[in-house]
Amino acid sequence: MNYKINPRNGDKLSVLGYGCMRFGGDSLSSSFSGAFDPKKAEQLIKSAVENGINYFDTAYVYAGSEEVLGKTLQKYGFRDKVYIATKMPLILCRNKSDLDKYFAKHLERLQTDYIDYYLLHMLTDIKTWNTLCDWGIKEWAAEKKAAGQIREFGFSFHGAQDEFLALLDAYDWDFCQIQYNYSDENYQAGVKGLKKAASKGMPVMIMEPLLGGKLAGKNLPKEAADCFKAANPDISPAAWAFRCLYNQPEVTVVLSGMNEQEQLDENIKIAENAKVNMLTPEELDTFRNVKNIFNNSYKVHCTGCHYCMPCPHGVNIPACFTAYNTRYAINKGQANLQYCMSTLLNDKPSYASLCKKCGKCEKHCPQNIPIRDTLEEVAKEFETFRFKFMRFGTKFFVRKK
Repeated sequence: MNYKINPRNGDKLSVLGYGCMRFGGDSLSSSFSGAFDPKKAEQLIKSAVENGINYFDTAYVYAGSEEVLGKTLQKYGFRDKVYIATKMPLILCRNKSDLDKYFAKHLERLQTDYIDYYLLHMLTDIKTWNTLCDWGIKEWAAEKKAAGQIREFGFSFHGAQDEFLALLDAYDWDFCQIQYNYSDENYQAGVKGLKKAASKGMPVMIMEPLLGGKLAGKNLPKEAADCFKAANPDISPAAWAFRCLYNQPEVTVVLSGMNEQEQLDENIKIAENAKVNMLTPEELDTFRNVKNIFNNSYKVHCTGCHYCMPCPHGVNIPACFTAYNTRYAINKGQANLQYCMSTLLNDKPSYASLCKKCGKCEKHCPQNIPIRDTLEEVAKEFETFRFKFMRFGTKFFVRKK
């Protein structure tokens, strides 16, 4: 296994981390229902540790995940050999007392008295952070760190890039976690956010390196898969995606949710050969060709420059267009997930139908995109009855806090 040193505390972190959300399989529903085989999960965790993986990422809302991780680490005496990352469920917190309530539950489930890397789960905007500050989150974190219950304090992010950049400056974070892969360089935090976080000396943990598996298997566009195969038939599409991330010096740990021993073995083998700047000029050309294939499939040629932002009516224009492009270039299901996470799970909604057609955005778009008309198409595509039902529920359960 290859490792990277956390510049803030000297931790030696495996470049491949174990994402514990999908013990139950590839579907999100199984991840949040806890419908998985705990014995199989135990053996996967055991194999991972024995092969050098020492960073395990879980969360309060991953049903059954914290429990099986804690039980396994305790059973095999692995606790002192690994770093546990888990997450405060902000979506459930209603007041300051909830911070201690959920933290105590983490410790109970994980059978430990401290958390190595503790994250605020899905911190999406400055307004939410300011609310947490009003609750005394800074003082709370300082007390936990002084008591040795939290070693490193950070946040995971699913929101607009400008909000991520603002959050980086709002507090002296120990680390952060972002969604990032070669097809998502302008989505959410994006490459700009990655580089800014790294410039602050923060370890950056990467989630969704395979876009929920869409960059690894049959869901990868055939033309893109053929391009990879022509460049090197011995490297799988999944390996290409991981190698692209390991190549970048700003990336610290790449998280992968591995459901089968075969997946674990393949990812370990890739990580064992991981190095910064490992890609040859020819391989970098291959990635450019694959990205061009995706770009040619896109319905709207948005570069994610954010010149159209902020929208006076709150629309997250780049996120809407990213989901729209994902729908046609990769997978409809992944696109629906992107759209909901980017436009609903924030302090304020930011979906396409909020557009009032004022035209301010189009005056600043260097690509001359007909943004107003395109947002109308996005709304028709994504804002179905199911979306409206989710929007109604989110109004009461997410933003009520």
